[in-house]
Amino acid sequence: MTEGRLAGQIANALRREREARELTQRALAELAGVSQGTLANLEKGHRLPSIALVERLFGALDRQLAVAVEPLDAHLDAQLDDLAARPLADRIYDLSLDRVVDRLADLPYLLTGSTAAILQGAPVPADGIEIAVRWQDASTFTAWLNSAYAQRWSSRWREYGGLRVEPEEPGEHRWLTRYGVIRATMCDELPEAIEIRHGERTYRAVPLVEVELSDSRAAQLLRRYRRRSAR
Repeated sequence: MTEGRLAGQIANALRREREARELTQRALAELAGVSQGTLANLEKGHRLPSIALVERLFGALDRQLAVAVEPLDAHLDAQLDDLAARPLADRIYDLSLDRVVDRLADLPYLLTGSTAAILQGAPVPADGIEIAVRWQDASTFTAWLNSAYAQRWSSRWREYGGLRVEPEEPGEHRWLTRYGVIRATMCDELPEAIEIRHGERTYRAVPLVEVELSDSRAAQLLRRYRRRSAR
């Protein structure tokens, strides 16, 4: 299990138990002796908490976590099946894609990675919106990030914040913005694109075949889904 998936599962379980007891974040934070900000960040699933913190929060709810095992990557099959069954419009909505596209305004970009794959019907998960941006547009992109109150992902500290947002700065090109997570591939020139129309909106994205060539994770998931579908 990846660190990000574990953080997400803990976040979902904590939020579910808190809401079942009709407690606000402030109320649970007071019961557990932590700040509301700490609890809010934990429920977003952006950072894997310590075991001591998890025990304190669930203990305040008269609950505890249990450890279970399952076949390796079994969750992926269930997730892929669930995504394949959902209407594409719902998946686009869940990504807040239109909200981000509206606000990128005049920044030259293309949708890429899992975002481009989803627009072309691929049942792959995405935890953010992926775009390609030219290096020559880095200053425009930086201005947009600042306007979106972006925080840069720190691979060292495994959390958002504490780093300069400029893409020229060393580090992973991943930001948490007021509109959600944005991942960027910085390039000298934008790759060839296709136009994809859904409803009243047209998106510019890299073709699915290019996603499979450049994004090993998306390609692996697509191969996995196709093998299972063929069986």
